[in-house]
Amino acid sequence: MSKVYFHIDLNAFFANAEVLLDPSLKGKPVVVSGNTRRSVVSTASYEARKYGIHSAMPLSEAEKKCPDLVIVNPHFTWYSELSEQFMDIVRSYTEIIEQASIDECYADMTEVIKRYERPLDLAWEIQKRALSELGLPCSIGVAPNMFLAKMASDMKKPLGITVLRIREVPAKLWPLPISDMRGIGSKTAPVLEDMGIHTIGDLANYQDIPSLRQILGKNTESVMERANGYDHREIVMSWDAKSMGVSETLLDDVTDYDEIRGLLRTLSRRLSKRMREEKKAGYTLSLRIRYYDFQNADRSKKLSEPIWQSDDIFVQALSLFDEHWEDEPVRLLGISMSDFASSGQLVSQIGLFDPVEAEKKETERVLKDLNEQLGRTEFRRASDLLGAKK
Repeated sequence: MSKVYFHIDLNAFFANAEVLLDPSLKGKPVVVSGNTRRSVVSTASYEARKYGIHSAMPLSEAEKKCPDLVIVNPHFTWYSELSEQFMDIVRSYTEIIEQASIDECYADMTEVIKRYERPLDLAWEIQKRALSELGLPCSIGVAPNMFLAKMASDMKKPLGITVLRIREVPAKLWPLPISDMRGIGSKTAPVLEDMGIHTIGDLANYQDIPSLRQILGKNTESVMERANGYDHREIVMSWDAKSMGVSETLLDDVTDYDEIRGLLRTLSRRLSKRMREEKKAGYTLSLRIRYYDFQNADRSKKLSEPIWQSDDIFVQALSLFDEHWEDEPVRLLGISMSDFASSGQLVSQIGLFDPVEAEKKETERVLKDLNEQLGRTEFRRASDLLGAKK
């Protein structure tokens, strides 16, 4: 039997959460944002969206579009409480959930849906409970894989329920603009349009794969598969409490890829050091990306062998980041390892956590990075400082 995935997305979540705090805001053009010169819109109510206001728009531009705009400062503790209550509703049906951000999740409903005489009654029931118990509208996409479920939930908002089957991809998915495709960021879409790829269908049927690979890199095949309606990912219940992780909140929102890559390298070293001290190696690596609007994207990868060394952690974390970053400003990055190997699984790897050997290898990695970033003269000076042996 095919899988049945739900993607459940709370509509204009921050704005609707503010209406629950202050009912006088209902029906007004509301945006949730800070109120400084650099502020951008985190969420716009549907009334505000009628003026062309959207997330990530500079607040100054939003005010020009709507002189009567109501600007509300965010209440993130309140949002977190509502999010937990919403996720609890979904968990009352299935434990197989991947929380994609504070206001959306994927749920594997393959077994649950069998209990319903009319399958869509399950989606309707969840939607009704979110609205009646929490006062929050949501849209639900129903599909045989995670990508199509996400695309389906975006097709009808607010309070929509949309089914998207593989056979319906040419009629329902392909006509959509390429910028609407999940995984195609705001910087990538214009480049694809310059290549003549204006719709998802254009991408699905594009023949010049070498040219496409120059834009999409190693993700080319998976992106093409999704454009054709296929997605082989399975839900990973991410950010396991039984994990070891590190994270860093940035002083400013960052979009520079090299800066992000450098931070991932630093986090990988910190996590590796902790794992070495605890004598742990893990099979599952998780990455957390928190965007400028405090939306979290948690993604995980299961590995065939346990890892703990910083290079291995960095390679896997960067791979996850490259696959899932949507070219939006980043506020926080975190890396976590879980699903730890047992002592029996590690016994064959003699000296795995030998502190002397580990320190030596870590010093070599540091020197290698310094050599890439500094000139040869500076590298020699750094080598002397670190006591490296020539």
